[in-house]
Amino acid sequence: MALTATNLNTMQLLNIVNRTSSLQSKALTQLSTGFRINKASDDPAGLIAVENFNAELVAINASLENNQRSNAMLSTAEGGLNEISNLLLDIEKIALASVNDASLSSAERAANQSQIDNALAAIDRISNTTTFNGKNLLNGSQAIQATGIGTNTVENLQIYSRGASDNDLDITATVTTAAAEAKATITLAAGAKTTDAETVLEIQGTLGTATVSVSVDAIDTDIRDAINAVTDVTGVQAAVVGDNVVLSTGDGTNLATGSDEFVSFQVISGGNMSSGADILDLDRQEGTDAVVNVNGRSITADNGLVSYSDAGYSISFNLGANLDAVNNTDTFTVKADGGMTFQLGQQANTRSTLGIDAVTTSRLGEGGTNGTTLAQIRSGGTADLQAGSANTLQAVRGAISQVSAAKGRIGGFQKFQIETSINSLTQQSESLTAARSAIRDTDFAKASAELNRQSVLLNSGISLLGLANQQSSLILSLLG
Repeated sequence: MALTATNLNTMQLLNIVNRTSSLQSKALTQLSTGFRINKASDDPAGLIAVENFNAELVAINASLENNQRSNAMLSTAEGGLNEISNLLLDIEKIALASVNDASLSSAERAANQSQIDNALAAIDRISNTTTFNGKNLLNGSQAIQATGIGTNTVENLQIYSRGASDNDLDITATVTTAAAEAKATITLAAGAKTTDAETVLEIQGTLGTATVSVSVDAIDTDIRDAINAVTDVTGVQAAVVGDNVVLSTGDGTNLATGSDEFVSFQVISGGNMSSGADILDLDRQEGTDAVVNVNGRSITADNGLVSYSDAGYSISFNLGANLDAVNNTDTFTVKADGGMTFQLGQQANTRSTLGIDAVTTSRLGEGGTNGTTLAQIRSGGTADLQAGSANTLQAVRGAISQVSAAKGRIGGFQKFQIETSINSLTQQSESLTAARSAIRDTDFAKASAELNRQSVLLNSGISLLGLANQQSSLILSLLG
């Protein structure tokens, strides 16, 4: 090889040393940051994937925080409802004790009423002060609104949830099958139809069982009157229709309809008629529930209670007096405002709205069978202990049912909406984090080995540069 002043070996070695130094610097950066991709040139395609994963993870983690806060909010509401439930149970206990008129003095009854008044005041206080982040949860401000409800048609409307739609929803309810009372017929022959001997009859109904006696030579109207004398006990009323005595469920004035209503009749002794058919036992006969078409869906009303769920909407209502016959119709509108709207996922269509109606004493109890509210069982109210503890019990039990339903709806929303969303989002976050890590994060074993390799190469290159520089010294020795 010619000996010249242009040392190509030195230049080549210097380039190698520079490249080695750059690779060593890259390995050091990966080890110090923990990331394999620290700039776009490290892996352009990988960087794009990592940025997309980052965007998804930010949205998922935000959704997780939303759901966790929503869970805490609903747990606060449930806590308030639990305390109201406890107070209602205390009121029921007091009302039951007050039924025993014979052993209560007027002072004891007044003391019981005072306890009920205090419990009612506590219910209103809890309803008006149960808040989360400044929002009242139980005073009705979080209820989903509805308009256009007709008089005596839809009663005790409860809108538990609505879907993600921003539009109002019209609900049309049409009775296709009317509810019917339980009915049984005692068939008596035409002509003389009197009893040959004293007859003992047992009547069973929804309220209970009673035994009545009919004297010898009794006629159909006597049988009717004997049965009607115990209507308050049995819930069964009687009427003479032609040659028969017809039994039906009711209070003597109004019929009681629905599948829970029943009537049964048995002859304990006697029952022989002077002529014609004898009085025969009647098997249990049950009433039937109404069938209602709600927005094209056929729904059997549970003793007048209609429950409808579709497209995220969940509502219930009782059939009023003007919805008791076939083809009777009412239309009302569920508004696209009110309630508590929760973002369950990352997309806008994962919103769901939960409604919580007021649990004040002026609203609780109105879903009971007699329509009495808790406010009416206060001192001086139309259903206080002085007016009659039976009505007090009806109101309290109606309120207990309402609060239980509200707790169940909240619990169901937490379990099947929020908690499942949290579980799903947590799994997504875990999977995306793993995928991002596989692309972005440093493999420390590999990077450490690469750093050691580049360090050895760099030290070797520097040593060889020293040898290459000796060539310049040889040229100087020739000139000397």
